[in-house]
Amino acid sequence: MNRRVIFNYKGLDAVLSHNSNPGIDSLLSSTILGTKGGMRYMLRSITSRIAAYRNIWFVSLYKGNRLTGTIGLCYREISQGDNKLNGTYLRYLAVIPGFQTSVENKGESGKRHENISSESMKGKILAFFSKPYLLDLPGCEKGDKNVMYVYVESKNERSKNIIHQVDFQYIRSFLTVAFSRFSPKIDNRVEKLNKDDEKKALSLLREYYKDYSFYTDEFTLFENRYFVIKIDGEIVAGLSVIPTTYKIVDMPGVWGWVFMNILHRLPWYRRLFQPGEFKFLVFGSIYVKEGHEKDLEALMESVCASEGYNTGLTWVDDHSPLFGILREDINMGAINRMLNAKPGLVYANFINLDEKEKEFFYEKPAFISGFDFT
Repeated sequence: MNRRVIFNYKGLDAVLSHNSNPGIDSLLSSTILGTKGGMRYMLRSITSRIAAYRNIWFVSLYKGNRLTGTIGLCYREISQGDNKLNGTYLRYLAVIPGFQTSVENKGESGKRHENISSESMKGKILAFFSKPYLLDLPGCEKGDKNVMYVYVESKNERSKNIIHQVDFQYIRSFLTVAFSRFSPKIDNRVEKLNKDDEKKALSLLREYYKDYSFYTDEFTLFENRYFVIKIDGEIVAGLSVIPTTYKIVDMPGVWGWVFMNILHRLPWYRRLFQPGEFKFLVFGSIYVKEGHEKDLEALMESVCASEGYNTGLTWVDDHSPLFGILREDINMGAINRMLNAKPGLVYANFINLDEKEKEFFYEKPAFISGFDFT
């Protein structure tokens, strides 16, 4: 079962498909992400990144043979301490402009309707996000535990309005953190993780993030790009790196204007940021042994140098121990000092979880998967 129509509504077909197809790739590649008033950008390498998800399904709307909108459901195992749960991360939402009004379900006044009929197109689609078993997918049987979650920009009222309608709750907030060097230097201690050390590294990461929610190692070893520093044979710092490119369309505020109009024209700063093709490394699955924070800084700089980049980005719960390390113990560089990023928000819908299981997600910092931003 790789593709099937799950319902029809007034000439629109809702189609469930496994993985992507050229139509979905094309729509997502032309979609501007972000919110008016915030940073707006376009993703590159859509096809290869979708293919990297181990288990992704799309719910897409078609009018005849024309694709009008889609959203991806990425199924993965997530951890909260020693407890493992089925997780469903929502991403790749895109709707062509001509259909956005009907999907938002606005009335003549332009205001959003809070009560959505279960028989409307929007109502039928939103039902899948509170009752995933309706999609009849393996591992999503009625009664199974599942945590559906999504990252939302704090200024994105449209998205927050939609997810509130399907009982998603605000869980945590996180921030974008940037690392940059004008002329990064290679540290000869840095090495790519070898096969013999993979199990050890994964074990260290599970222990490091045992008090985080939403932890996943799905992309820790992606493309064999996990780098470490060892001392006396012991891993003291590690991270994965994913080369990524955004096309920046707009950045808000005074610093946004400076980034878009001035910085990329200056000889040194143009190494860090180019709005047309902003190339950077995504740092993920960061590990640092206590007392070795400067080794983590050296690792970040060295991988930038060896991979041919000047900037790295990561996303971190702003009340987590790791955020404190990056803010207080590491010189993150010029871009981070100028960055005025607004918080991202984690929203989740807990399906068949008891109250104790839910409490962990509210009380503990969230692990933010860097791959989900590439």
